[in-house]
Amino acid sequence: MASLIERDSIAATGRDEDAPPGAVPPLKILFNHRTQSRDGQYVHIQELIDALRSLGHEVIVVEPRHVRSLQLGDEPRAGLALKKYLSGPIYELLELAYSVLEFLRLARACLSHKPDILYQRANLYMLSGLWCARLFRLPYLLEVNSPLTEEREKFSALRLRGLAWRTERASWRGADQVLPVTEVLARAIARAGVPPDRITVIPNGVDLDRFAPGDDGTTRRLLSLENRLVLGFVGFVREWHHADAIIDLLAGPDLPPNSHFLIVGDGPVRGALMDQARRLGVEDRLTITGIVPREEVAPYVRCFDIALQPHVVAYASPLKMIEYMALARAIVAPATDNIRELLIDGQNALLVEPDDREAYAAAVGRLARDAGLRARLGTAARETVLARDLTWRHNARAVAALARRFVDAGAREKR
Repeated sequence: MASLIERDSIAATGRDEDAPPGAVPPLKILFNHRTQSRDGQYVHIQELIDALRSLGHEVIVVEPRHVRSLQLGDEPRAGLALKKYLSGPIYELLELAYSVLEFLRLARACLSHKPDILYQRANLYMLSGLWCARLFRLPYLLEVNSPLTEEREKFSALRLRGLAWRTERASWRGADQVLPVTEVLARAIARAGVPPDRITVIPNGVDLDRFAPGDDGTTRRLLSLENRLVLGFVGFVREWHHADAIIDLLAGPDLPPNSHFLIVGDGPVRGALMDQARRLGVEDRLTITGIVPREEVAPYVRCFDIALQPHVVAYASPLKMIEYMALARAIVAPATDNIRELLIDGQNALLVEPDDREAYAAAVGRLARDAGLRARLGTAARETVLARDLTWRHNARAVAALARRFVDAGAREKR
């Protein structure tokens, strides 16, 4: 399977913004996803689409009709109602049945636009892309962000596990190229029977223009964070993020008294965290902003002296972490295999054993007391993003290069 380094050689053959006009003809890409919420998943989708279009490719998007009307953090009410009132097996069978409706929409798009390639973001019980690619003889690229059968079984009820696994494995095996976001996930896909030469790892990326380092004094003043040592977290904070451990740390003796915890986002544990801070007498050292528009996130992160990645799903490519890196923040993160694909302990971050709250607290305390170490790690994190070109534009070039390879191979076969 193509690694992070190998993917550079793949991307180098794609259309580049500096290439002479007409040097490589643009592609017509049919892009399909089933994501129904405006969250980090949708950020990935939109950033990749924008990057592909910026390179001159035409992207035809087939997606749930309501998704663009949602606000950041919203989920569709109809979908939530179905989950609430239908039994598990019936809801899951409806997910599979949706593949038929999705296939019809994809087929109409194929007849109308005659795309060169189908790119699909994988979802559970999702066979529409496989059917469409076979019917119209299109190259089929499948982006995989998680092993969804395993994830659904672990984090929510999954009644039809055998059916879910068979459909997931069928879509992986039927794709011309599977694009997981981490090497960890790539290994799981290979174990499911996908040949390694049909797997290319493409992690999440970042927009370097929007996420450029600097000292955002204006935002610090607005948040009353002048002369504060800011510990920061971005996202929809849940219980398993262990944010309560940071509040405990604020109340203890291991951090400077000017330390402040800034959560850029919201989440179901917001009330519990605020209650905990009041109980421990540190309510004036906790700020929870609520949901922040996507285009306004970077100035908040520039306020961070220490960026926190307290917990991570074992196969994920955390979007927030790559943004922390691009903004040259000093990061504390768990030493899981997927995190170590990008970060090296003591070189561009401090890594600790997963779920070791004492070790995590010690690493945060070490950074809090050492401004020089914070600066060195932050600079090295930014340099890692630049050296590996962990950008959406690079990802778009990699996707386009793979697509071009299959399109050209198909053209040769028709001669």
